[in-house]
Amino acid sequence: MRIILLGAPGAGKGTQAEFITAKLGVPAVSTGNLLRSAISEGTELGKKAAEYMNKGSLVPDELVIELVRERVKAPDCQKGMVFDGFPRTLAQAEALDRVMDIDMVLFLDVSDDAIVERMSGRRTCPKCQATYHVVSHPPKKEGICDKCGTALGIRDDDRPEVVRQRIAVYHKQTEPIVNHYKNKGLLKVVKGQEKLEDTTALVAAAIGVEV
Repeated sequence: MRIILLGAPGAGKGTQAEFITAKLGVPAVSTGNLLRSAISEGTELGKKAAEYMNKGSLVPDELVIELVRERVKAPDCQKGMVFDGFPRTLAQAEALDRVMDIDMVLFLDVSDDAIVERMSGRRTCPKCQATYHVVSHPPKKEGICDKCGTALGIRDDDRPEVVRQRIAVYHKQTEPIVNHYKNKGLLKVVKGQEKLEDTTALVAAAIGVEV
């Protein structure tokens, strides 16, 4: 099964992608991971992508699509895959249509305010990268990592003003993609719930598996 996960930053795409891949036995395809791997391996596509990223520019759609095209040829993708965070633009969605047929698009619908609350409450260990949340997953000792004892911090990406800016960009870029797949009859909306397990149960029902 070929599934696309759509949703704003902080909507829980990564968590639900992990659940789906475990249940269906297919890989998650993240363009962020693809770019990082291509750059670290020094591939031709990686070198081209690095030129843009080193200048702080967005990697062009055609380069991202080429990375995806190469990835989905791999043996582990033959039974399907879950796209996490891709496509990000309507142009990418239309290009993906030319590469393959998609079976289902799951849209994790979470309110802007809930996302700001979720992300601004995240705390990250700068040493071991463990993550916590001041409300839903606090460390045993306030402000200190359980694993290595390092003082926790808040990433720039998780500051409320930055989160709202990221959400604004998401609405501008990604909402046309939601309509694109809705018009193709592929869209299933999953309302984000307060409890993670409740959202996961809705995702499970959407893809037809047991939790």
